[in-house]
Amino acid sequence: MKRILLIVGGGIAAYKSCELIRLLRGRGHRVRCVLTEGGSHFVTPMTLAALSEQPVHTSLWDLKDEAEMGHIQLSRQADLVVVAPATADLLARMAAGLADDLATTLLLATDKPVLAAPAMNVRMWTHPATTRNVARLRADGITVLDPDDGAMACGEYGPGRLPEPAAILAAIESALDGSALDGSAPDVADRPLAGRHVLVTAGPTHEPIDPVRYLANRSSGRQGFAIARAAAMLGARVSLVAGPVTLPTPAGVDRVDVQTAREMAAAVAAAMPADVAVMVAAVADWHVAPLDQKLKKTGSPPVLTLVENPDILARVSVGDDRPRLVVGFAAETERVIDHAVVKRGRKGCDWIIANDVSGDVMGGADNSVHLVTATGVESWETMTKDDVAIRLARRIADELRERP
Repeated sequence: MKRILLIVGGGIAAYKSCELIRLLRGRGHRVRCVLTEGGSHFVTPMTLAALSEQPVHTSLWDLKDEAEMGHIQLSRQADLVVVAPATADLLARMAAGLADDLATTLLLATDKPVLAAPAMNVRMWTHPATTRNVARLRADGITVLDPDDGAMACGEYGPGRLPEPAAILAAIESALDGSALDGSAPDVADRPLAGRHVLVTAGPTHEPIDPVRYLANRSSGRQGFAIARAAAMLGARVSLVAGPVTLPTPAGVDRVDVQTAREMAAAVAAAMPADVAVMVAAVADWHVAPLDQKLKKTGSPPVLTLVENPDILARVSVGDDRPRLVVGFAAETERVIDHAVVKRGRKGCDWIIANDVSGDVMGGADNSVHLVTATGVESWETMTKDDVAIRLARRIADELRERP
């Protein structure tokens, strides 16, 4: 168990700190929160206290705490200080060495590693002043994550979104492992996949018809990326073969981007050998011979001749360098478990994760899955894709321990 001091800055992204606390607590870490004045406009001390089960600190002028130099104690008792969200103003004050409130005072007083997860408007993030401040902080030894790209509450689009809580969690655990504050090795129980190579595929594939059109599906890649992130968090060396999605690469993951099923098959083969293969990608079943020029309307629809794509999961399951554990995914719209049981036998994989995609699972944040193995079927309750990923990664670790 590590002790995390979480400083919650202002901005709408402060609500994600609640999920970050939950994830940290789920990993066994102790969390203590400092809420800035700006952050208190978006989340309350009561919310953070309930989630962390620890008092929340808001003021440098708390008579009881400061009678014992509370800001010094807070800054020294933690194993890691995390600022999330780190606003442009907070980053600027950190870079300048200001100490005009509780958050900046303890940041200046701490002798422990500091990690900051920025969140701000895209123009604020790309402004020369912020660029200069981030460079100064990194030069001072502070870990500053890059923000995600995406739509913002202000209506603009670009880099500046707070990284997802699971990505911040991965960065936190990487920082904790790298800090070696007491000179000891990371706890093996916290990294049960250490020394393992996990191969993950994620997202759709795009099969071109002409220079502007393609065959595809609605897969967002979120579940596969979450599994890659979870495996890395548990200590694995992770190779992620990703179809055409815009998701950020999880911390500690080696990523290869592909477009078509044939490119994905080649990338998977190149990533071997692996201890585990988790084939999450929704690979297109067919491709066509693409045209060099854009199809034109001629009064009658064109005839497309479909050619079957390589079966990546089956190839991995029967290959000479077959991983010790092969996990496939089955996206179904009816008789979900029946079809998954048949698919597991047909593909030759060890496990199948089946889910019903007739609703909004593809592209959504939650998933409800069934784990199909040789011994039966486990139906998991609906949970976030990040939670599915963590649960699956731990099951994989348990399985590898039990296998000779």
